[in-house]
This record gives sequence, structure tokens and C-alpha cells, in this order.
Amino acid sequence: MQLLAVGVIGFGIWMSAHHDVCRKSLTLPVLGLGGVIFVVSIVGFLGAWKNNSILLWIYLIMLCLILVAILVFTVLAFIVTNNSSGHSVNGQRYKEYQLQDYSSWFLKQLNNTHNWKHLKSCLVKTDDCSNLSKRYKTAKQYKLAKLTPIEAGCCKPPSECGYPAVNATYYDLSFHPASSSKDCKLYKNSKNVKCYSCDSCKAGVAQYMKTEWRVVAIFNVILFVVLSMIYFVGCCARRNAARRRSKI
Repeated sequence: MQLLAVGVIGFGIWMSAHHDVCRKSLTLPVLGLGGVIFVVSIVGFLGAWKNNSILLWIYLIMLCLILVAILVFTVLAFIVTNNSSGHSVNGQRYKEYQLQDYSSWFLKQLNNTHNWKHLKSCLVKTDDCSNLSKRYKTAKQYKLAKLTPIEAGCCKPPSECGYPAVNATYYDLSFHPASSSKDCKLYKNSKNVKCYSCDSCKAGVAQYMKTEWRVVAIFNVILFVVLSMIYFVGCCARRNAARRRSKI
């Protein structure tokens, strides 16, 4: 079980290495879960080594609580991420996302002023938008780009606005917007403004969070199955310890 705990911690480290500081909502919980499993495994090891039924009871109770917590989180994760697959944009390779397509939990988190202020300031400091001009040198290349949800939602105005793209980071805003969406008025070409206050940006972040939560949920399903098997073995070990004590 110690190896399993190391595996969970390794998964948390992998998540941390692949995401910037703005997008690590589940990294610490995963690392914490790995640490708890490691401590519980030590208790179980000592209980089996010393043939101590009390330690084995503590081990089984703690492991049962971990299993319940994993099950509850996994079910909730699948429920809150069971929405929105994005909307195709005519003539483009990427999708755009709408905030109202996501669960009420995501909406509550992203519409919270304090939460979004922190995320917004963090996104401004990242290179997501500024790197677009380095990756796509011409407007033609940019038109064929396959943007990430955050790039599509935060770095450009929604396609419904109808603003023509001069290049990857600049849109001609002299045109009257083709949509009455407030995002069309909020977008500015300034690198510190862009569409970071737009609902489309929040939707892009929601889609990213949805993907992250789904990955962790699938990992948790595997973890739940393995821990359930370990729990069964632990129950057998406790019964054997109780029988030996009764014979004595």
C-alpha cells in the first residue's frame, strides 16, 4: 500500500508539473490524499507486523473513510462535469464555450468576485495570450489554429462579435459588433485586458477545470478499486489476528 501512496503522490506531482499556478485546483488535494494513504498504510503495516487487532481496526476504519471520501468526490466530479462539449465555430478548428452550459457549482465558483479576481490576475500574468503571436505569424495561420479553451475564451472576442482578426493578438474593433453580447464590448486588444472579464473566458476556464476533474475522477475510480481490494485483505488480516488472540 506504500507503493500505491507513492503512486498517488507521483500523480499529484505530475499534475503540478503540467499545469501553471493558475490551474492547480486539484493538485494539493491529490498530494494530500497520497500523504494520508501513506500514513494509513504505515498503521496497517504495524498492525499486521505486531499482530495488533486495535491497530488493524484503526487501519480499517481510516481506510473505509478514505474509500467513502473517494467515492463521494468521484460521483460529484462526474455529476458537475457532465455538461458542455463546446460549440463549433464555422470555418475554425477550435470550439468556443458558453458559461451557462456548465453546472451550477462551476458557475458559483467562477462568478464569485474574489475567486475570479484571483484567477483573472493570474491569467494576465501567464503567456497564454502573448504566445499566440509567436506561434501564429500570419492571420492565415491563426485562422487554422486549434486554440485551447482558455485561448479561445480569454485571448480573443467571441466569434459572434464579428470583429475581423488582423493577427493573432489584434482585432479591428472599429467594426460594429454583430452581437449584443456584453463580451463584445468588454474585449480590448490590450494584453492586460483582452477578454479576461468576459463570460467566454470564465467558460474557457470552466472547460479546463472540467477536463482536469474528469482526469482525477477516472484516476479515483482505479484507486477506489485497488483500495477496495486492499481493504478486503485488511479485513482478512484482522480476523486472523483476532483468531490467534482467542487461541492464546
